[in-house]
Amino acid sequence: MDLDQLVANFKKKDEKAFEELYNMYSDSMHGVIYNIVRNHEIAEEVMQDVFIKAWNKSDSYNSDKGRFFTWMLNIARNAAIDKTRSKSFKNSGKNLKAEFFVDILETSESLNDLTDAIGIGKYVKSLGEKCKKIIEYLYFKGFTQKETSEELDIPLGTIKTRNRNCIKDLRVMLIK
Repeated sequence: MDLDQLVANFKKKDEKAFEELYNMYSDSMHGVIYNIVRNHEIAEEVMQDVFIKAWNKSDSYNSDKGRFFTWMLNIARNAAIDKTRSKSFKNSGKNLKAEFFVDILETSESLNDLTDAIGIGKYVKSLGEKCKKIIEYLYFKGFTQKETSEELDIPLGTIKTRNRNCIKDLRVMLIK
C-alpha cells in the first residue's frame, strides 16, 4: 500500500494503517523526542501520546500543507517540549546523577547524529553554520526562540528571521 493510501486509511481510523504508520515512524519519532527529553522511558511515553494525538486529530492533517511525516514530527517535537516544561518533568530531574549530564554534553554537540536519526542529515549539513546552530537549538535541543536568543547572544528578531530563512532553505532542498 502506498503512503497516500495508508494516510487516507489512517484518517478513516483504520487500525491496520495506524499499525503500519507506527512501525514506519516510531523509531524516528522516538529519536526526536529523546533528543529533547533525554530519557528513554519518558520518550517512549511521549511517543505513545503523539500517535494517539495524531489518531484523534487525523482529520486536521492536510497533504497540501506538507508531508505526513513532517506533520507527525511537529506533533512529536511540540509534545516533547511540552513535557519538558511540565512540573512533573522538572521535579524528576532534581536528583539526577552526574553521568546523565556528561552524556548530554557528549551527545548534544553531535548535530550529525541527531539529524541522521530523522533522515535529513545531508540537507542540514549543506546549510551554513548560522543555520545549523539555529536548527540545532530550536529543533534538536528543544530550545524556544527566546532561549536560543539568550544562549547564542543574538537578538530575538534575528533568531526568528534566521529560523524562517533556514527552514525555507531546507524546504527548497527537500522538494527538489
